[in-house]
Amino acid sequence: MPDEMVQTMCAFLEFCYIARHDVHDTNSLHALDDMLQQFYRHREIFRTSGVCTDGFNLPRQHSLIHYGKLIRAFGDPNGLCSSITESKHIKAVKEPWRRSSQFKALSQMLLTNQRLDKLAAAWVDFADHGMLQGTCLSAVLEQIQCRHFRFHADNLLD
Repeated sequence: MPDEMVQTMCAFLEFCYIARHDVHDTNSLHALDDMLQQFYRHREIFRTSGVCTDGFNLPRQHSLIHYGKLIRAFGDPNGLCSSITESKHIKAVKEPWRRSSQFKALSQMLLTNQRLDKLAAAWVDFADHGMLQGTCLSAVLEQIQCRHFRFHADNLLD
């Protein structure tokens, strides 16, 4: 692995470690900016070596340029992770998009989300009322056993 590639990966990892600090001061924010600049300066090695031939237009990579400014404005991220919002985006946008006809899909996607929300609310309500305990088959078997027990009990009384 070329030294420049190692330097780039180290700069990125160092940026991530600094960004996750619980407390930031002027020195740590300068170090954060320095590591980001070093990463951007050397990342071309991934393109020239054939690892990433299409370029670097990735949303998460772009968001790195905002970290220093946002930490200054709002404080430390305290381990905040964008995968939380990504999983919500998948459930709320990507999956309904795939279910739609993809022609004027917004209304279809909104209707899908509305129906899924209603199904989730109904599931919670049914569970609260004990309606989701067991299966249909277990309910039928329970009825059969009760009738079978009553039949034998009635025969014993005769």
